[in-house]
Amino acid sequence: MEQEKFEPKITAFVCNWCTYTGADLAGTSRLKYVTNIKMIRVPCTGRIDQVFIIKAFEKGADGVLISGCHPNDCHYNTGNFHARRRWILFRQLLNFIGIDSTRLHFSWVSASEGKKFVDVVTEVINKVKVQGKFKKYEKINKEFAIHE
Repeated sequence: MEQEKFEPKITAFVCNWCTYTGADLAGTSRLKYVTNIKMIRVPCTGRIDQVFIIKAFEKGADGVLISGCHPNDCHYNTGNFHARRRWILFRQLLNFIGIDSTRLHFSWVSASEGKKFVDVVTEVINKVKVQGKFKKYEKINKEFAIHE
């Protein structure tokens, strides 16, 4: 019952050239998907610093999605290959610091794949819903909160 009420907060780091445009296509095509995803548009997934991911969890994200151009379609030639290698290693670090690495999701969505974007978002939301709220940083954030 409580799990049904839980709506996860997802932070999505999306490539400007492909996934963001795919999300825009989903919107202009009037495809429906849940609105509890906050997109951060980046030039390329290869430019995402790992600290951004940790900060997203620290600031209350229950899951993180990284989505960019398909392999060999990157506007910066090899940015998505660098990102893929980086996230494979980063998952190990997440587990080491106590963040379940299955809360980090990675996908390829091109500019013409509005429906795929909707499907990816729906899948991520459903997976994170099953995992429940991410509470690792709640206590830390309360301790360091600025009291007004």
